[in-house]
Amino acid sequence: MSQARVIATSPFKKKGEVAPPRKKLKVPRLFIFLCMSPWLFGIVFFTAYPMVSSFYQSFTKFNLIESPQWIGLDNFHRMFFEDDDFWQALKNTIWISAISIPLRIAFAMFTAWVLTKPKRGRNIYRTIFFLPSMVPAVAATMAFTYIFNPAYGPINRMLEAIGIKEPPFWFLDPKWSKWGLILLGLWGIGDTMIIFLAGLLDVPTSLYEAASLEGASAWQSFRYITLPLMTPVIFFSTVTGVIGSFQYFTQAYVASGQVNDYSHSMYFYATHIYYSAFRAYEMGYASALAWVLLVITLLCTLVILKTQKRWVHYPNGSLFK
Repeated sequence: MSQARVIATSPFKKKGEVAPPRKKLKVPRLFIFLCMSPWLFGIVFFTAYPMVSSFYQSFTKFNLIESPQWIGLDNFHRMFFEDDDFWQALKNTIWISAISIPLRIAFAMFTAWVLTKPKRGRNIYRTIFFLPSMVPAVAATMAFTYIFNPAYGPINRMLEAIGIKEPPFWFLDPKWSKWGLILLGLWGIGDTMIIFLAGLLDVPTSLYEAASLEGASAWQSFRYITLPLMTPVIFFSTVTGVIGSFQYFTQAYVASGQVNDYSHSMYFYATHIYYSAFRAYEMGYASALAWVLLVITLLCTLVILKTQKRWVHYPNGSLFK
């Protein structure tokens, strides 16, 4: 029985002959513009125009009813030299940023490291740790104000049961209120934990095996392998944490409303902008506050970007040269 032979043929019979260039696909410019129009509409009317309008209003006296009146730098002079609430809000915001960001990074890395250990049910454990981050901020804050209530909250009842006679008043005490907000933030660490988990799983196991053969301890493996390779994730979490912490509003606003924060211990910068704009109806002054917040956030981010060359280690070199 003879076998059929399959002979591959080519349209280019001469040696060295190349295929002719393909014809360029002509797409009408109008079609391209129509595809981009939703994004262009959003960026112009919901980002660019509000920013330009806010910048102009920061130099005016505007109360949403009367026309804006140009007052120059009076809003900024009032902010820095006459408004005590501005300094109180800025102080509280810097405090919670300096404390919460390192704690969130450390707790997220530790949680992610723990979640790399189970061999069975690891997906279930990861889901359980991630679920709190999906709870709406308002609902989570109201639940925490109840749980940490000094009169009938279960946390203080548990502390009294183990021998602590005078447990903290938490959100009712100016010394402990911000710590209650930090605990609330650590409870919803799931979004940051997922990023660290992805970074830990990306570390080559061969490095740990080589270190183990050389007699390295667990701490040495973490110090010289895990930590350097996780610095890009730490850098990303630090930048996003700074940006997010300077805009901290929802949890503090709900918690202060639940307990009547008379001492302004939970009065943050974003809260001050909200009260100036929608309680006092001073839109011009609120716009000035917002632009100062933008400058502060930008400066902090630039400092982190400039210093990252000293402590962030990328496998293929720095992304910021």
